[in-house]
Amino acid sequence: MKRTYQPKNKQRKREHGFRARMRTRAGRSIIKARRRKGRKILSA
Repeated sequence: MKRTYQPKNKQRKREHGFRARMRTRAGRSIIKARRRKGRKILSA
Protein backbone atom coordinates (compact mmCIF):
# COMPACT_ATOMS: atom_id res chain seq x y z
CA MET A 1 0.00 0.00 0.00
CA LYS A 2 1.23 3.49 -0.88
CA ARG A 3 1.97 5.98 1.85
CA THR A 4 -0.48 8.87 2.13
CA TYR A 5 2.10 11.64 1.68
CA GLN A 6 3.54 11.83 -1.84
CA PRO A 7 5.52 15.08 -1.77
CA LYS A 8 5.28 17.49 -4.70
CA ASN A 9 6.89 20.91 -4.37
CA LYS A 10 4.64 22.76 -6.83
CA GLN A 11 1.46 21.50 -5.15
CA ARG A 12 2.87 22.29 -1.70
CA LYS A 13 3.67 25.87 -2.70
CA ARG A 14 0.26 26.34 -4.33
CA GLU A 15 -1.67 25.13 -1.31
CA HIS A 16 0.43 26.37 1.60
CA GLY A 17 2.82 28.92 0.11
CA PHE A 18 3.16 32.58 1.06
CA ARG A 19 1.21 33.88 -1.94
CA ALA A 20 -1.62 31.43 -1.34
CA ARG A 21 -1.81 32.64 2.28
CA MET A 22 -1.86 36.30 1.29
CA ARG A 23 -4.84 35.73 -1.03
CA THR A 24 -7.37 35.30 1.77
CA ARG A 25 -8.14 37.29 4.90
CA ALA A 26 -7.76 34.20 7.08
CA GLY A 27 -4.43 33.41 5.43
CA ARG A 28 -3.15 36.92 6.13
CA SER A 29 -4.10 36.53 9.78
CA ILE A 30 -2.12 33.25 9.91
CA ILE A 31 0.99 35.04 8.56
CA LYS A 32 0.45 37.89 11.04
CA ALA A 33 0.17 35.45 13.95
CA ARG A 34 3.34 33.66 12.89
CA ARG A 35 5.18 36.99 12.60
CA ARG A 36 3.97 37.95 16.08
CA LYS A 37 5.22 34.66 17.46
CA GLY A 38 8.60 35.33 15.82
CA ARG A 39 8.66 32.40 13.42
CA LYS A 40 11.74 32.08 11.24
CA ILE A 41 9.71 30.39 8.48
CA LEU A 42 6.28 31.91 7.80
CA SER A 43 4.92 29.49 5.21
CA ALA A 44 5.86 26.67 2.83
